[in-house]
Amino acid sequence: MSSDFKMSVLASSSQGNSTYIETPNSKILVDAGLSGKKIEAAMTSIDKDIADVDAILVTHEHSDHIQGVGVLARKYGISVYANEGTWEQMAPKIGKTENIDKHIFEMGATKTLGDLDIESFGVSHDAREPQFYQFHYQGKSFAILTDTGYVSERVKKTIESADAYLMECNHDLEMLRNGSYAWSLKQRILSDRGHLSNDDGANTLMDVIGNSTKQIYLGHLSPENNLKKVAHETVAKDLIEHDFGVEHDFHINDTDPVKAQPLCDI
Repeated sequence: MSSDFKMSVLASSSQGNSTYIETPNSKILVDAGLSGKKIEAAMTSIDKDIADVDAILVTHEHSDHIQGVGVLARKYGISVYANEGTWEQMAPKIGKTENIDKHIFEMGATKTLGDLDIESFGVSHDAREPQFYQFHYQGKSFAILTDTGYVSERVKKTIESADAYLMECNHDLEMLRNGSYAWSLKQRILSDRGHLSNDDGANTLMDVIGNSTKQIYLGHLSPENNLKKVAHETVAKDLIEHDFGVEHDFHINDTDPVKAQPLCDI
């Protein structure tokens, strides 16, 4: 039975991120971290029109999350939501903001856009005021959690038992440690204000998965320090070892840096 609550990960990696969520009365992008043209093409690939999007919700000011925000907001009149700290850091990076429909979405707040209730929550990342979002519609929820070095009990409580997750699996620890990155960058990624590893993502999922959870997307993979196969196998193995019903109770899905995932019912 088809649902009125749908999502697609348009792109997810260290190079660019954007996720599309829709209900009958709301069409939302979380981040626009690719060029405007690439996001337009990604939307077309799932038979959706970027001109129909009501709002872009921004998580933080890093370029892989805001590259296309200004262009799309100006071209299509899309409203942009972010907290005050993110707006301060983002505004100089997205071109002229005078004609953008700007809104403040404070950390820890819940806003209703159309028929969609959206809850924001803070994370631990090396940005000004990084926050992510959980979407609620008719008793179902979809939570996005990437770009965080660790996951607090508060965040776990906020997103527990969601119907679908986009969960960070940024790096494989051994690939990162043995890779070509400078030690200072490795330290930044591994810090509490960096990114979750594959095992970190799996451990977080074990703490938040509920009976209603049906879809898990593994996101924000590093092209240099991870592989889809490695992330998928690591998370599946960790969950199966702890008696979770992988591919029975819920499905684990990969994401891609440039190819949009098919529109999925939540």
